[in-house]
Amino acid sequence: MLKIKNLHASIGGKEILKGVNLSINAGEIHAIMGPNGSGKSTLAAVLTGKPNYEVTDGEILFNGKNLLTMPPEERSHEGLFLSFQYPVEIPGVSNVNFMKAALNEHRKHNGLEPLSASEFLKLMREKMALVEIDSKLTNRSVNEGFSGGEKKRNEIFQMAMLEPKLSILDETDSGLDIDALRIVANGVNLLRRPDTSTIVITHYQRLLNYIVPDIIHVLYNGKIVKTAGKELALELEEKGYDWLKVEDLTNVEAKE
Repeated sequence: MLKIKNLHASIGGKEILKGVNLSINAGEIHAIMGPNGSGKSTLAAVLTGKPNYEVTDGEILFNGKNLLTMPPEERSHEGLFLSFQYPVEIPGVSNVNFMKAALNEHRKHNGLEPLSASEFLKLMREKMALVEIDSKLTNRSVNEGFSGGEKKRNEIFQMAMLEPKLSILDETDSGLDIDALRIVANGVNLLRRPDTSTIVITHYQRLLNYIVPDIIHVLYNGKIVKTAGKELALELEEKGYDWLKVEDLTNVEAKE
């Protein structure tokens, strides 16, 4: 589904990603862990086309298509979704109108007719129940006055409505208490299908108790320095990232 080869990216003239290689197949959940400043959120921004990031080398293929030639809205239409670390507020735009416009644009891109009002409301009620979101939130402006947990839950609701092929969760656990974390993670797990994939970006092992990854990658200083199974998260929780520095950075450089 996703193939990243030798990806280099900069912002403001400073190189952040320094040769990322990554492959994700349909049906898989991959976790990307690493310390602050390692390039995790930069990778999410580059995948979704944030304009102030410059790709200086490498390629990204998404279902065989060159992602780097697409504007952000086309990447979304192709099935890419980003759950923001800090969801923005959109005053004056209700959740209902926002989701209806977004969903019908996706349908238009795929040659489908827009949903009628009754079809849309039925679908919305189904997805609200799935992610346990309060119906009162859907009539309010997008994220305006929401708590941290409500904002993150609203992101998963949007994901449920759009049914993306690849979801990128950028530190979705940031600022969540245990109950909110459980609800958000449960929504992600219920949305998992054999034809969809997820990238979970996180600092901490606790999220991975709820969303269990197939593969964990450690991003350090702009490169993936270690890839292993879910047990790697427990090692990182116990030892931190310093123990990876010498052995794994040497291995990465040797492969190059």
